[in-house]
Amino acid sequence: MWDYTEKVKDHFFNPRNVGIIEDPDGVGQVGSLACGDALKLMFKVDAAGRIVQVKFQTFGCGSAIAAASALTELIQGKTIAEAEAITNRDIADYLGGLPEQKMHCSVMGREALTAAIENYRTGGRAEHILEGKVICTCFGVTEQEIRRVIRENRLTTVEQVTNYCKAGGGCGGCHADIEQLCRQENAEPAPAAQTPPAPEPAKPRKKLTNIQKIELVRKTLDEQVRPALQADGGDLELIDVEGDRVLIALRGMCAQCNVSEFTLAEVVQAKLREFVADTLVVEEYKGS
Repeated sequence: MWDYTEKVKDHFFNPRNVGIIEDPDGVGQVGSLACGDALKLMFKVDAAGRIVQVKFQTFGCGSAIAAASALTELIQGKTIAEAEAITNRDIADYLGGLPEQKMHCSVMGREALTAAIENYRTGGRAEHILEGKVICTCFGVTEQEIRRVIRENRLTTVEQVTNYCKAGGGCGGCHADIEQLCRQENAEPAPAAQTPPAPEPAKPRKKLTNIQKIELVRKTLDEQVRPALQADGGDLELIDVEGDRVLIALRGMCAQCNVSEFTLAEVVQAKLREFVADTLVVEEYKGS
């Protein structure tokens, strides 16, 4: 269980400035329900260029709510230039720290602020768009964003980058690219290039007994799926395997999520077809 500060708990249970602003001067919306976190930040600016009102709406875990709430207090009364200088580290420090696995919530807050300021400066004509090459296609994280979180937080490993911006937390296909970005941003020399071995021809999967299939399904769920869901307060339970039908019960935040169908089809079923059998079909168990 993560160790949250009293200030994080306070901002989670008593979030400040929740709601919407009619006709805001700046709006920034980042994240995705499919990825588990989304944040919309709005503010009004007075004639002197100071932020006089700020509101937010968010979908996510307790840390996401607390980070967004803290951000609104940090930028209230500041000029746009002063607000723009706030980093994700400032948000985390204001809360007395966040667990390493939840630092991406502070980064999401910083991204929403950047998007809202861009929207304000263009008179509402600009929406937040991804800039640069997308490195992590699972979570839509670009090279520019990864480089920034590495620099601002002095990150050195793929695991740290995943904690701060979720890049690398899905299929893992971008880990080599993230490692290279870490080396470049930390001025580490890249290892000598080696000729990769020729890939081995794919071996046909052997026929599994029903017991073997169930055990492999359980192992895949425990190692490939549940850690990502648990990181955002969700979980699942394997109920039964009937031939090629896999019955899954969603637990925690996943049971209340309005993108549960996406989770079952694009995450759970995809992983089971990759590691167990491409004929498996995942269905949600509606019982207790």
